[in-house]
Amino acid sequence: MVQHRLNEASKRLESIPGIGLIGATAIVATVPDPKVFRSGRDLAAWIGLVPREDSTGGKQKLGPISKQGNQYLRRILVVGAHAVLKRARQQPERYLWLTRLLARKPFRVVAVALANKMARISWALLAKGGTYRAPALTAAM
Repeated sequence: MVQHRLNEASKRLESIPGIGLIGATAIVATVPDPKVFRSGRDLAAWIGLVPREDSTGGKQKLGPISKQGNQYLRRILVVGAHAVLKRARQQPERYLWLTRLLARKPFRVVAVALANKMARISWALLAKGGTYRAPALTAAM
């Protein structure tokens, strides 16, 4: 708790839905320098949240997540994504992207996709600064 209160980056990360106090302090403590990564995808790959590629003969096949990387951060992000998805099921009008994705894909697949997105947002906040702004609610299409 003391580390979190003293670290401005940790406070900014806590504002992301699904990343709480533990997730924010773990990311800040584990990620050495966010500018080492070119993009948020590179950070997500470092954590192990991107699909494993099984390509051959010019055909790109994406499989399950690679599970290479930091198991602790990956677990924290996926558990946080589960919490957000449970909230999305209760309030579908606030989480349109997740609700539409849950209609097409299994719960755990959506949880990993959301964890990947949370990792990318974390990189953006750490590398570029600023605060998290929730996306505006759009009209139903």
